[in-house]
Amino acid sequence: MKTQILSVTPQSLAYAKELIASGEVVAFHTETVYGLGADARNDQAVKKIFTLKGRPADNPLIAHVHTGYDISSLVETPPYTARLREKFLPGPLTMVYPSKRKVSSYVSCGLTTLSLRVPSSPTAQAFLKAVDIPIAAPSANRSKHVSPVTAQHVADDFDGDIPLILDGGVCTGGIESTVLDCTGKIPSILRAGLVTKEMIAAEVGACDVYVPQEGEKPKSPGMAYKHYAPSCRTAFFNKEEWENAIKCYLTEQGKGGTPFFLCEHSFVEEHPGLYALDLGETPEEMAARLYAHLRTGERCATLLIGIEPRQSGGVMDGVRNRMLRAFGQSEKRGARS
Repeated sequence: MKTQILSVTPQSLAYAKELIASGEVVAFHTETVYGLGADARNDQAVKKIFTLKGRPADNPLIAHVHTGYDISSLVETPPYTARLREKFLPGPLTMVYPSKRKVSSYVSCGLTTLSLRVPSSPTAQAFLKAVDIPIAAPSANRSKHVSPVTAQHVADDFDGDIPLILDGGVCTGGIESTVLDCTGKIPSILRAGLVTKEMIAAEVGACDVYVPQEGEKPKSPGMAYKHYAPSCRTAFFNKEEWENAIKCYLTEQGKGGTPFFLCEHSFVEEHPGLYALDLGETPEEMAARLYAHLRTGERCATLLIGIEPRQSGGVMDGVRNRMLRAFGQSEKRGARS
């Protein structure tokens, strides 16, 4: 199969619609990361996503719709969710509702809920309006690999395996959407992202953060222990362990290797002369650069050394979550090498 990378035109959208109608998979740009999309109503098409990614069968998907789609045909909508949709959609927020079971059961992996997202990317909106159906789509990368923020990243993982990538340029958000469980009286964050707990609470009065229990079936994408991982060797140190991190760097260099740090800008400033992939200064910069730098690191480094960011709270909760999982760290037991 030849994989085409095409910008959005009437011709490419017509081709995408034809592919989706035939049960194929199409990769498309969103404001967060690229998605790997198929008809959410088609069992075989949804199963194809799991096969292509090598995704565990108990890891649910998100259904994407355009701004004009009537979501009440798919889900029950608790009253407080109207305010959240008005404030944050279209945008990087996925909302989990009680499902009316109008899509394939494979999308939610047998759960009684459905995760819905309305992306703000013009490319995503054009694609979703062209097909005018719910599109099930996880991130367009092999399971556990770094999420893609460019069309080339998608091609690096799936060239020859999917027919089309709709190219919308670089994803500016950089980390996946916040996933918010809206099935209870108070919304609860299942996966941190660019829409924060504080932002949600400001609109509806309260917001919880869900803590998964050991052995529990995932309620949301991105809850696996190791996720977003680069293919190179890695090490990880918490923010107090920078001296040990430098020793690790020098040991790898002494063996003839090429170590790189993945760290925020303040660490780069304090330790000039060391190879480093600079995540930036602000939470938004770090979110936007994280996945691109993880992909660069796996190409350039014999050992990629992550340094836990000093900042926390808000958007940094999402950045920290992705970084810990990329390096195989658990938030419960804390960052360590």
